[in-house]
Amino acid sequence: MLIAGVDEAGRGPLCGAVVAAAVILDPYRPVAGLRDSKKLSTGRREALREAIESMALDWALGRAEPEEIDRLNILQATLLAMKRALTALSARPGLVIVDGNRCPDWTECPVQALVGGDDRIEAVSAASILAKTTRDREMLRLDAEYPGYGLARHKGYPTREHREALEKLGPSPIHRCSFAPVARAARIANKSR
Repeated sequence: MLIAGVDEAGRGPLCGAVVAAAVILDPYRPVAGLRDSKKLSTGRREALREAIESMALDWALGRAEPEEIDRLNILQATLLAMKRALTALSARPGLVIVDGNRCPDWTECPVQALVGGDDRIEAVSAASILAKTTRDREMLRLDAEYPGYGLARHKGYPTREHREALEKLGPSPIHRCSFAPVARAARIANKSR
């Protein structure tokens, strides 16, 4: 039975999309060294990404944009991104294992949520790596497009540097307006105009 592992990156940041990945590994071509992406160095994640993309039976990405996050809320947007990743797979799994405690609305096969799955199930680890590297690469690109926020360093997370930049510059078009620090910065920016 084919198992699709699913994980996301980008629930906590103040800007950018939430990115999900779905991966079906090839049991005859194992990828050595898979584990939770947060426990790997940037270089190791990138090397594993290349191995996953070339050796997996199938993989796909899904995303939900900041406007969708603001409209739906971050949980529902994350589940939508996961569903989009699953829908984009060419192969059909017999089981989907999702990292965490919530599952996307998926009726094609059984879906199981597993807290800590990104460090226990290799397909979920692979999805974790693809989602994180995709989102990190995007933050590097967006750092050049929206300078001053420090996105290349903190990847959009609510660090002190990011919150201070938000208050100084106001939110950019990629910021999530429904998140409290962004909403507060928008109010400050509107008052100063």
